[in-house]
Amino acid sequence: MSDHAVLHVKGRVLVGPEDVRDELWVVDGRISYDRPAGARDVRTVAGWALPGLVDAHCHVGLGPHGPVDAATAEKQALTDREAGTLLIRDAGSPSDTRWVDDRDDLPKIVRAGRHIARTRRYIKNFAHEIEPDDLVAYVAQEARRGDGWVKLVGDWIDRDLGDLAPSWPRDAVEAAIAEAHRLGARVTAHCFAENSLQDLVEAGIDCIEHATGLTEDLIPLFAAQGVAIVPTLVNIATFPDLAAGGEAKFPRWSAHMRRLYERRYDTVRAAYDAGIPVYVGTDAGGSLAHGLVAGEVAELVTAGIPALDALAATSWAARAWLGRPGLEEGAPADLVVYESDPRADVRVLTSPRRVVLNGQVVE
Repeated sequence: MSDHAVLHVKGRVLVGPEDVRDELWVVDGRISYDRPAGARDVRTVAGWALPGLVDAHCHVGLGPHGPVDAATAEKQALTDREAGTLLIRDAGSPSDTRWVDDRDDLPKIVRAGRHIARTRRYIKNFAHEIEPDDLVAYVAQEARRGDGWVKLVGDWIDRDLGDLAPSWPRDAVEAAIAEAHRLGARVTAHCFAENSLQDLVEAGIDCIEHATGLTEDLIPLFAAQGVAIVPTLVNIATFPDLAAGGEAKFPRWSAHMRRLYERRYDTVRAAYDAGIPVYVGTDAGGSLAHGLVAGEVAELVTAGIPALDALAATSWAARAWLGRPGLEEGAPADLVVYESDPRADVRVLTSPRRVVLNGQVVE
C-alpha cells in the first residue's frame, strides 16, 4: 500500500467484547482510529469487523503421511485464510514453513516445532520418536526452532496394553518442561486419555490439546495451575470412526475412544465452568481439512460455552494468550468483516464478507 492508499472500515468494529467502535482506518498496513489527513485512494469496507481469527491447533505442512511439499502447504494456509483464520498456532509440523513468514498474503504462524513422541507411539512420519532419556535434549532443540512453544505427544495407544497410555515418566516431563521454560518456551501436549494428565499438569505444562480425558477430579488441578485446553471438537467428532476401525484389533481402546467421544461436550463445559481457559483449535492437517475454524466455534457453543466467550476463544482472548495484537492502534491490520454481528450468532463466521491481511483486502 502506498503512502496515500487508505482502507476505511466502517460499521461496527469489535475491538473487544464490549469495545465497539464505528470505524477504523488502515494506513500502510496498520490500524489507526484517527482519520488520516489528505488521504487519497480510499477504499471502504462496511460491516462487522473482528480481529483475524485464531486457530490455536493447526498443522501447516502436514498431510496424512507426514510432511507435504510447499505447494500443498500454501494451499492449506490459503484455505485457512479464506475462512478468516489469520493467526495459526502450528501445533507440530515436520515441514519447515519459515518461508510463510516472507509472504504478506498468508496467515501468520506461531510454531511449536515438530511433535516429540515416544518411539513407535505416534503416527508414522509425523514426529521425532525418541526415548525418555533424550526428551530434554529434543525439547531444547524444538524450543529453539519454534516460536515460543514445544509440542509433546503425552499419550498414545500402547499396543501391548491395547489402550491409551502415557508416553513419558514423571521425572522426564518435569525435566523437559523445566528446560523449555528456561529457554522461554511454553509446552503443550496431545492428550486423549485421563492417566497422562496429572503428571503433566503437576510438572508445569502450559496447555493440553484435546483434553478429552479431563475428569471431575482433575478439573480443580487444571484451574489452580491455569492450564489451558484446546478441545479440537471438530477432530473429536472422528472418534467413532477411529474406534470402529480399531475394534477388531484393539477392542479396549475402541471402547475407551467411544466413551471419550460421548462425554466430550460435558468435559468442555465442565472445564469452562471451572474457569479453565478454552481456546479454538481445529487440528487441521494430517487427515483433517483446513478452514474449519467457524465449525469449531459452533462446537464450543454446542458444548454450552456462551457465544461471546466462544467467539473470544478465536479472537480477542486467543490473540492475547498467544501474545499477538488484535485491533489496537498501530497493530498490523489483520481483520475479518462480516454481514452481521457474530456475537449474536456465531454461524456468521462461516461467511466472511471481506478478509483483510496486513492491510490488504484479500479478494
